[in-house]
Amino acid sequence: MKVAIIGASGYAGGELIRLLHHHSSAKVTCATSRKLAGTPLVSVHPHLKGFTDLNFENPDTGTIDVDVAFLAVPHTAAMTYAGKLVSRGIKVVDLSADYRLPKEIYEKVYGVTHTDYFPVPYGIPEFHRKEIINAICVANPGCFPTGAALAAAPLACHAHTVIFDSKTGVSGAGDNPSATTHYPNVGDNIVPYKLTSHRHLAEMKQELAFLGSKAKCFFTPHLVPVNRGILTTAHILLNESLDQKEVERIYHDYYRNEYFVRYQKPSLAAVRGSNFCDIMVESEGQRVVAVSAIDNLVKGASGQAIQNMNLMCGIKETYGIVYAGMLP
Repeated sequence: MKVAIIGASGYAGGELIRLLHHHSSAKVTCATSRKLAGTPLVSVHPHLKGFTDLNFENPDTGTIDVDVAFLAVPHTAAMTYAGKLVSRGIKVVDLSADYRLPKEIYEKVYGVTHTDYFPVPYGIPEFHRKEIINAICVANPGCFPTGAALAAAPLACHAHTVIFDSKTGVSGAGDNPSATTHYPNVGDNIVPYKLTSHRHLAEMKQELAFLGSKAKCFFTPHLVPVNRGILTTAHILLNESLDQKEVERIYHDYYRNEYFVRYQKPSLAAVRGSNFCDIMVESEGQRVVAVSAIDNLVKGASGQAIQNMNLMCGIKETYGIVYAGMLP
């Protein structure tokens, strides 16, 4: 399959190219950037030297000739591409927020008008596999909702309240420098932000509802001085008391057939560079603490996007994204 990466200059674009290099059924033939058109891709992604000789380009959407397109562009930009590509029979995986939420919720959360809305499956394969298979367009989830939803899902229907507390690496903020990500402000520090109003909360609520839960949902993120990874602690307050043995049984049964979810002590280093989500739970009766770890650029973005592409295209789901974490 020929693959285009729309917006290939950022971290997610670089991860897509790195991972797809090892995917023998897909080849990146088009990598776009308006600002960098004509320059070698490796000028921005030096770690890919020897793996690609592509230059960035800025083609008209109607001339992009591929089988699959990944939209690694900011929200509001993806909606200018998705419908046009889909109308030409090109399968699309959108890594932005533009198609993750119903139109009215998206417009309220992001404060913009959606100019080309159409419903598409939400791309956490562990929950939405049936809808993703053979879909022509999929909304790749946010990184925080991926780790959070996977942590809480097995007990979602048993809960009346779920409180997510996430620690995220700096790469989650993207590759544009800012005061927030300036090293002296990040190093030797932990910074909470958007304490009650992070945009990804809407996706978390949406997934809990999809899973049949009526639980109230709260979320606070923190920036920590690491490059990659999200460690999420989910405080799950239950309607009834469940002991440790029963909770572990529920989690093992729920994820028994999910290759990319592993039950073990979560560690950012153990999942770094991989598409795995590691989860462990501990019960104190009516409160269960579930902790998950993902790489925000892989399972939280580009790896999960390829997982979705595989399902959409009838390829084995794990193909091209089976990598062990980079420990230490």
